[in-house]
Amino acid sequence: MRQLTEEETKVVFEKLANYIGRNISFLIDNPTNPHVFRLQKDRVYYVSEQVANFATSVSRQQLMSVGTCFGKFTKTGKFRLHITALPYLSQYAKCKIWIKTNGEMPFLYGNHVLKAHIGRMSEDIPEHAGVIVYSMNDVPLGFGVSAKSTNEARNLQPTGIVAFRQGDIGEYLREEDTLFT
Repeated sequence: MRQLTEEETKVVFEKLANYIGRNISFLIDNPTNPHVFRLQKDRVYYVSEQVANFATSVSRQQLMSVGTCFGKFTKTGKFRLHITALPYLSQYAKCKIWIKTNGEMPFLYGNHVLKAHIGRMSEDIPEHAGVIVYSMNDVPLGFGVSAKSTNEARNLQPTGIVAFRQGDIGEYLREEDTLFT
């Protein structure tokens, strides 16, 4: 387990900024309980600084994971967020979409968010911005990227795609074999 390089940190923060904007500072700048990002193999973990210091006493081969896995680097150097980061993303999200009950199951089966399934959405969501998808009961279900801005989405047909799914809590079941390996 090691610290992220400057380039890796930049890539991770750019991805997080797409979803939570300047609220990234809340993840790192907590004087009472400081947290850090660490890399183990190709996965990025968000872990308490104290636990990260304890983990240095374990060899890299013996350490499976520590903290919360935020995502992983692909072979091309891009960073892909995992669904395990959803509690942190939803806590500090800027752009939100709430879907109706009839749209929850299609979303959790891996489909995109359609206009017909939208219950409400944040004002002024730009096109291609990171969005967090909630149920109408304010339970975070996943995250994605807006296909249309808020104004364009109002004029869409009911079958039009409002947000492209990037991750949903259904992944815990669909990809349980590969999620943590």
